[in-house]
Amino acid sequence: MVIILMGVSGSGKTTLGKRLAADLGWPFYEGDDFHPQANIEKMARGEALNDDDRWPWLDALRAQMQTLRAQGKPAVISCSALKRAYRERLMSTHPDVHVVYLRGTYALIQQRMAARHGHFMPAKLLLSQFATLEEPDTSENALLVDVAQPPAVLVSEIRRALAL
Repeated sequence: MVIILMGVSGSGKTTLGKRLAADLGWPFYEGDDFHPQANIEKMARGEALNDDDRWPWLDALRAQMQTLRAQGKPAVISCSALKRAYRERLMSTHPDVHVVYLRGTYALIQQRMAARHGHFMPAKLLLSQFATLEEPDTSENALLVDVAQPPAVLVSEIRRALAL
C-alpha cells in the first residue's frame, strides 16, 4: 500500500508524512525531492509551475511507486497532486494507492507558510496553489482530513480510516 498525502504547499504533507510513516514503520518519500532542479529554481524565483513542469515530476514519483510495488513495500509519499489529472497519472497503475487530502483554509495555511523557514516555496505562491487545486470528490475515494487538527490526531484518523 502507498499513501499519498496531497494538498497545497504548507498544508502539512511533510510533517504529517514523517509522523505517519514513523508510526507505521514505513519509509517516507518527500515529493519535493523528485522535482527537477529547474522546477525548484522556478518556484524559488516565485514563479508558479505549469502542467509541463509537473509531468516529469509526477512521472518520477510514479516510477518510485512502481519500484515500491514491485518490491512489495509500503510507503507514505507527500505530493501536492493538486489536479485530478495529476492524481490519475500517479494512480493509473496502482490500485493499492490511497489519497489523503490535507484540507485547510487559505488563512491557516498562509499563516503556517509565513512561519516556515528554509523551504524553497515562497508564501506568495500559495494563491496560485489554491487556484490550481481541484479538490478530490467522492468518485476519487480520497480521505479528507482537516489540517487544523494536531498531527497526532490526524495520524490516528488516517490509520483508523485506512484500517492500519
